[in-house]
Amino acid sequence: MDLSRLSTDALASFAVFADHLNFTRAAEELHISQPALHVKVQKLADTLGRPLYTRHGRRLALTPAGEAAARFARDLDARVASFLADLHGVSSRVPTLAAGEGAYLYLLGGVVRSGLKLINGDRPRTLAAVRTGRADVGVAVLDVLPADLTATVLATYPQVLVMPEGHPLAAAPALALADLAGTALIVPPPAGPHRVALERALRAAGVPWTVAVEAEGWPLMLHFVSLGVGLAVVNGCVAPSPGLVTREIIDLPPVPYHALHLPSRADDPLVTDLLAAVRTALRSH
Repeated sequence: MDLSRLSTDALASFAVFADHLNFTRAAEELHISQPALHVKVQKLADTLGRPLYTRHGRRLALTPAGEAAARFARDLDARVASFLADLHGVSSRVPTLAAGEGAYLYLLGGVVRSGLKLINGDRPRTLAAVRTGRADVGVAVLDVLPADLTATVLATYPQVLVMPEGHPLAAAPALALADLAGTALIVPPPAGPHRVALERALRAAGVPWTVAVEAEGWPLMLHFVSLGVGLAVVNGCVAPSPGLVTREIIDLPPVPYHALHLPSRADDPLVTDLLAAVRTALRSH
């Protein structure tokens, strides 16, 4: 491998591509043509002697080498920015937090502030943002801990059923899956982890149910419950809308929210300060 051919321009372009995993959007951000970006990424892969991404149908995903290249590119950019900032006596890097919609809405409101860069994405995008160095810290629900990241439990919540205040099931202090028999449920789309886990649990308990409607995100699910479309199972951190109540489902497993960062950055002030701010926000939640 001829490292003299390693282009900093190609690295910077690849980091933008890694953010989007889409050549069209990345090329637009870079203000270059899509073929030109393809050439840069391919030349970088040829120089490193490793494929940097894989294609699964229309979906692109970074390989481990691609994650490492994006992480190196961002680290290099941060070092240059830090050098220039020190040279001119100004502040350099801005801490970056990655999390999903539910975490921002119901957990992290107290940590969101000016001077903090935010990335919003589902669990795979949050993990990718941390792995590639795009985010300093990520917050996500994890059932399997990634071997390549440091994961710390921030908070654990029960799974609850959301329903109108006058619903018959609201009379009970807590519920079991069997109580949901025959219920029309508002659920996420089939591929989502919450939908998969819920269907598996209902099937194992032998509980018959029907899909009232498929909805993306807790706010829309709560809205449909308010309209009387059906009931919904959500994480216990979700605050019910006026007129709605929640009851814990005792035979569903609790949901753990984890903070994630690269092991090599355990002592990085950007990581430690952001983790401290997240924990403080959760204590006041």
